[in-house]
Amino acid sequence: MALLHANDKDFDQVVLSNNKKVLVDFFANWCGPCKMIAPILEKIAQDHPEVDIVKVNVDEAMRVSMAYQVEAIPTLIAFENGKIISRKLGFMSESDILDMLK
Repeated sequence: MALLHANDKDFDQVVLSNNKKVLVDFFANWCGPCKMIAPILEKIAQDHPEVDIVKVNVDEAMRVSMAYQVEAIPTLIAFENGKIISRKLGFMSESDILDMLK
């Protein structure tokens, strides 16, 4: 499955109303570690269709970024049934990211 994208207008629909586990990647185009983690997230999206990976550009989705207190990027937040189940900051390995979804 491809990566999904969300912004201030559709975040609730794409993430909070989703009946799958959702991993949200808060990122920016200018962020080096965000660029490094992107291929790992693409691989997880392909290998784990039971999880939706949603990218949120902090420069374009300021309301959502502030609501979830994203102060540094990349910030990954895992949701299940609209509730946060885990949250981590910074570059991570594929196994560390998958551990967030357990």
